[in-house]
Amino acid sequence: MHKRWIGCVFLLFVFLFFVAEPTLAAVTHKVKAGDTLFKLSKWYGVSISSIKSANGLKSDLIKIGQYLTIPQAAVRKASRSGGGYSGDDIYWLARAVYGEARGESYTGQVAVAAVILNRVESSQFPNTIRGVIFEPLAFTAVADGQIYLTPNATAIRAARDAIAGWDPSGGALYYWNPAKATSKWVWSRPIIKRIGNHVFAK
Repeated sequence: MHKRWIGCVFLLFVFLFFVAEPTLAAVTHKVKAGDTLFKLSKWYGVSISSIKSANGLKSDLIKIGQYLTIPQAAVRKASRSGGGYSGDDIYWLARAVYGEARGESYTGQVAVAAVILNRVESSQFPNTIRGVIFEPLAFTAVADGQIYLTPNATAIRAARDAIAGWDPSGGALYYWNPAKATSKWVWSRPIIKRIGNHVFAK
């Protein structure tokens, strides 16, 4: 009995240590109005000195429009509708957002991430983020290789916000650009709304 109790404690420790541990990856952040090194350090979970060192900064002054490398930015586990997603899940979701919608507004990027998550939760699609993303013919970014581009800070934030529960798509399972769509079938889906260059549908 004592050995079994020790075994359970050990398994709990392994779960907490490995599952809750954030995935670390360098990301690029474009400085916007209101950004400070202090805010960026808190957002990404890295020290101010490490950001300064990675970018050769001698002072705390940063300028709007400046691109900063954020070393070992923490992409932490989050949850949506009671389901858990790993740091790796968030990173792949951010890659999809960056590859599919980096030219769209922030709301439009979150909406694309939300569509992927809506598919994960639907019985009509694979039940993992990677499964949905790499389903044959599902996303242009996979077909043209843009899925492998490194996502920027905006795409990562959009992925996090979608996982946290924000769904600007209104529960959509599909989206497309009307100016580029070649599938006639997709137009049979009931359109919910339009955000930027994309329409979203059930």
